[in-house]
Amino acid sequence: MVDVVPWTYLMDLNGVLMRDEEHVVEGAGEFLAALRSRGIPHLVFTNDSVETPHDQRARLLGCGLDVPEESIWTSALATAQFLDQQRPGGTAYVVGEAGLTAALTDVGYQLTDDAPDYVVLGETRTYSFAAITTAIRLVEGGARFLATNPDEKGPGREGSLPATGAVAALVERVTGQTPYYVGKPNPLMMRFALRALGAHSEHTIVLGDRMDTDIRCGMESGMQTILVLSGLSKADTATQFPYQPTKIIESVADIADHVDDPFPD
Repeated sequence: MVDVVPWTYLMDLNGVLMRDEEHVVEGAGEFLAALRSRGIPHLVFTNDSVETPHDQRARLLGCGLDVPEESIWTSALATAQFLDQQRPGGTAYVVGEAGLTAALTDVGYQLTDDAPDYVVLGETRTYSFAAITTAIRLVEGGARFLATNPDEKGPGREGSLPATGAVAALVERVTGQTPYYVGKPNPLMMRFALRALGAHSEHTIVLGDRMDTDIRCGMESGMQTILVLSGLSKADTATQFPYQPTKIIESVADIADHVDDPFPD
């Protein structure tokens, strides 16, 4: 009898488990509990670089979702790992919040505005004209330009919020320098996550609510993909793209009862 290799799940946070920063997607708790009870490896990944994994865990616990700190993978962590591989012990000017600054300092990066090796742009709710102007002048002065992710907008309580990609476009328009995006849909984000889990792409499922980042990233990394309609995508969103997800579901509640086999014949 041939042993069945269990699936590994990589799931987006916003739009898959959370509708916004305060409201949980119906059935998300049951879905996570099913993964835990069956011992199925999983990782929550997000392009949001605002919070550290510790802070994200605390916030999610407050909303009723139990996600271990080590099961949270952010674009800030991926960016820090990328920079540590590219230029260990380097320097960076950061426009972002604690999730990004902590990730960079944890790998030995010095944060400075004095001729840094890199300008790193991340998510923040408090963008300042002075900080963006400094970033522009440093990029013009020769600093390499990175951004944690290309998302131009994210979900908020009252509608869409401008995200990292929108501000990166501003800096790019002024400097003429295109940033290197480390987060989704860059397959690096997925490779780092797979390495952390010791998993293989052939037996991994990506759950996401965006075709242009989550599904594209999973597809280009050789994984199975499930588009959920609990976030930014609608029923007809997938038809607008030349690539398609393996499966489309309303929310993770639809597969909570069969996480071992989400693709029944």
